[in-house]
Amino acid sequence: MPGRRGPIRYAVVGLGHIAQAAVLPAFAHARRNSRLVALVSDDERKRRIVGRKYRVEDTYSYDEYDACLEKVDAVYIALPNSMHAEYTIRAAQAGVHVLCEKPMAVTVEECEAMIDACRGHRVKLMIAYRLHFEEINLGAIEIVRKGRIGEPKFFNSSFSMTVREQNIRTDRELGGGTLYDIGVYCINAARHLFRSEPTEVMALSVNAGAAKLAEIDESTGAVMRFEGERLASFVTSFNAGDVASYRIVGTKGHLRVDPAYEYAKGLAYELTIDGKTIRKRIGKRDQFAPELLYFSDCIRRNRDPEPSGAEGLQDVRIVRALYESAEMGQIVQISPFRRMRHPTARQRIRRPGIQKPVLVHARSASK
Repeated sequence: MPGRRGPIRYAVVGLGHIAQAAVLPAFAHARRNSRLVALVSDDERKRRIVGRKYRVEDTYSYDEYDACLEKVDAVYIALPNSMHAEYTIRAAQAGVHVLCEKPMAVTVEECEAMIDACRGHRVKLMIAYRLHFEEINLGAIEIVRKGRIGEPKFFNSSFSMTVREQNIRTDRELGGGTLYDIGVYCINAARHLFRSEPTEVMALSVNAGAAKLAEIDESTGAVMRFEGERLASFVTSFNAGDVASYRIVGTKGHLRVDPAYEYAKGLAYELTIDGKTIRKRIGKRDQFAPELLYFSDCIRRNRDPEPSGAEGLQDVRIVRALYESAEMGQIVQISPFRRMRHPTARQRIRRPGIQKPVLVHARSASK
């Protein structure tokens, strides 16, 4: 694969909301090195209509996944969380590179099996943390790294939405839960802003009895102690108004990013030092084409991607520890983990925003 002259040929596996609203349109902004050549879904009508729209002739059911893997160089896995491990491992065994949506998987063991399979078959594995290529969040990391707010001391975040009934995020067997879906953003942001790893965590999950959330946590509040005696706290909820922001406070000032985690709108931050505030806002950008461009370059140049499988594994380790804490009612220690590469400004890739396409048998998670 290294040295391949043509674009990397992708199959998008799963044609739910995120695939149709964001991933498929992103290929128009990633033509330099990425090409959409196949679709995988068990919905025949969806395959036919979406395939026609994007001029993709090769479409497959899940039962035909192995045949699909013979025609592509890489897959973008946009399946329910519980299916990530199986479809990643099968791709790796076929010698196909994997760009997998977050969270990486449901359990630590699944994450480790994904990493082992990709390493053993010498294929690249990247987890789709789109904010690792996004201007506002990379700017926030640089501000903290350069010491502009002094020594960072604490982080807090709120991420919530009102999830629709019968959405896969509310199904325990499919890997549903607020921490898996949106909590990973808060965890990932804190880790890279502090440039360190948590040593212990505690959490409290609540459920007010909404029938649609009976199998999962409605809301979870979490606190994480980081190396250097720093604290990060956040609350996630599937039954509250739309909020997606964070603030990090240091000895000289503070930085607030709001909105912080969205992909359907522009993002912004406010940096306050000595009572003076600097604001930066950008309009809506395509956050998915940068992932494709970056990952395809990693494949073609034989470079290890950041965010890697190890990055996804660490966040799942923390999610599992937080749910354990909520269940047991006690602090859970986090065993040491090899320090990862951090996203840098060099990873920033700008592409213009896209208009939301007409969706086929798919709708957003929130009302």
